[in-house]
Amino acid sequence: MRDESIRLATRGSSLALRQAGEIQAALEERRHDVDLVEVETEGDRITDERIADLGKTGAFVRALDERVLEGDVDAAVHSMKDVPTEMPDDLVVAAVPRRASAGDVLVTPEGTTLDELEAGAVVGTSSLRRRAQVKSRRPDLEVADLRGNVDTRIEKLLAVHLQAEHEARTEAEEAYQEQRARYENQPDADPDEATREYERTVEEWFADRSELEKQAMGREAETAYDAIVLARAGLERSGLAHSVDLVDLATNEHVPAPGQGALAVTAREGTEVAERIQKALDHPRSRVETTAERIVLEELGGGCIAPIGVHAFLKGEVVRTDVQVYSADGSEAVTETRELGLDDYAREARTFADDLAEAGAADLIAEAKR
Repeated sequence: MRDESIRLATRGSSLALRQAGEIQAALEERRHDVDLVEVETEGDRITDERIADLGKTGAFVRALDERVLEGDVDAAVHSMKDVPTEMPDDLVVAAVPRRASAGDVLVTPEGTTLDELEAGAVVGTSSLRRRAQVKSRRPDLEVADLRGNVDTRIEKLLAVHLQAEHEARTEAEEAYQEQRARYENQPDADPDEATREYERTVEEWFADRSELEKQAMGREAETAYDAIVLARAGLERSGLAHSVDLVDLATNEHVPAPGQGALAVTAREGTEVAERIQKALDHPRSRVETTAERIVLEELGGGCIAPIGVHAFLKGEVVRTDVQVYSADGSEAVTETRELGLDDYAREARTFADDLAEAGAADLIAEAKR
């Protein structure tokens, strides 16, 4: 006999629906009926501001969790990195499913690495952390704001480059046809001797483009990006990881956001639904890693208004934790790696954060807040 259906809140973006679909499928595999409920959030209504400019965390979270607390739905699915470290008393993270890739990737039209980008190249991101990390490693690059869902961001990257190639191919085809026409009017010339710059016609080239590339060619791009930085997990969940040229950024050098790659399913504390979700979905290793990351973030007090990267990796009885705290322009940083004992990792994570604060992280975060 099946239990009562679980009403699961989700944002309506394509990525959010895919994530919620993963949770729905995992619960249904364990004989739970699940109904998805789409909820519009404050973050979804912002079209011309970076989330950091709101001056608060949880722009994509509060509306969903309010519906949970009000009893309109039983649980909600979030990207863990969006969940504030301070949660309402009656709300819990009922489950942290198995985490996907935690790291970031650099996406370019031709698979260029960060070190290979030419000086002055434009890198797109809306993340304060990614901006600071790029500027710290390559101060000669320009970093420009980039908004939109995963598909939109990739289209913005590809737009100018594909449009330029289409224009070049069109001009070359016109020159080839003009040359053929001249040869036809010359008694001793053979039109077939006309030379093509490209083997394929413009129509053949365009027909071979992916649907994403065709969409990009029709987009009016305000900024010519040479590269963009995205979370690998978002690309994978959107089904686009194999559709673009990307280079992984090492998590110990380009430390990701706390909780990146993980999902969080929130529910009311002490409810039967929360217990069912925990038993069905919670992945102990992912729970430990994301908890360690969130404790460090909470203790440092950075929220989403300071450039902070925290990544924990459980290996055996040790939780290896990398932390990077930057100034807004990436010119200053406090970075450290520490191995936390699994038996007491929560306390040790707090001590680690306190030590980082004393080493200068608190000053960088205070400056970011100002």
